[in-house]
Amino acid sequence: MSAGAFQHDAARFRVMGTDAHVVVVGGPPGLCARAAARLERLEAQWSRFRDSSEVSRLNAAAGRPVVVSRGTFELIRRAVRAWELTGGAFDPTVLAALAAAGYDRDYAEVAPDGEDAGGSPPLPPGAGVVELDPVVGAVRLPSGVALDLGGIGKGVAADLVAAELLGAGAQGVCVNLGGDLRVSGRAPSGDGWTIEIDHEPGSPITSAPPVVLVVADGAVATTSRRRRVWSRAGEERHHIIDPRTGRAAQVGWSSVTVVAGCAADAEPAATAAFLADDAEAAAGALQVFGAAGLAYDELGRPHTLGDVSPFVARAA
Repeated sequence: MSAGAFQHDAARFRVMGTDAHVVVVGGPPGLCARAAARLERLEAQWSRFRDSSEVSRLNAAAGRPVVVSRGTFELIRRAVRAWELTGGAFDPTVLAALAAAGYDRDYAEVAPDGEDAGGSPPLPPGAGVVELDPVVGAVRLPSGVALDLGGIGKGVAADLVAAELLGAGAQGVCVNLGGDLRVSGRAPSGDGWTIEIDHEPGSPITSAPPVVLVVADGAVATTSRRRRVWSRAGEERHHIIDPRTGRAAQVGWSSVTVVAGCAADAEPAATAAFLADDAEAAAGALQVFGAAGLAYDELGRPHTLGDVSPFVARAA
């Protein structure tokens, strides 16, 4: 261990359909295993790919109210609030459109090529149709409406697990769920947690060094249209649905990376900025969450969104 470094433990595993990386500084043994078990339980509650999950039961309820756990209710409440704050750019009701685009199963099982189902994609109704009853903890969706909480679910999960590990005695923690990450407390070394933003797959710019962020306590999330890609009838598709069209978003950004106070905010903020028409509008979308970030255009060039300079240790 180098001088100035602190004792830490780390684990990598698959959960929530992505690669997870948990780093724990100090604390009692077994905290990484505790984090993995907690994340697995959250996936069992929130995955749209598990018929037994609370979210799947809600989506299949055909207009009937469903009583859900406190954690699931809070996740849905936050998703509805994020829809409001982003003016509908972040929309948890895109599931039907996402399935119509070909993402109707776990991404590892999505065929890379295939035929288009044809017809116009369903337009998401917007989260305003979601009815929340906080007294009994019930949620009701109109018949035919279903939720996809994958992105914000990872953000909320990262926040929850980071807080729980600190409460269990960790001095510092990083919970990274496929690029949605939360850091808090003492880092393994240095003055903060260093987070490297890799070049996008297929980016024309690959020789410049990647951007490195340093965050003492907060969250980072990246929305990219190059990381989950498939094609239908020769047309490239990706997982970011534009609620205005019901189709995979056709925008000028390749990806957006956001630094925010918590991962539950960073994820919808990144989506809203990604769907913005230009850097000014993207920065405005982040400002609502008190966030800042970087947007990468088609050529892989970074564009600053708000004042991200306090977090940038090395820029491409």
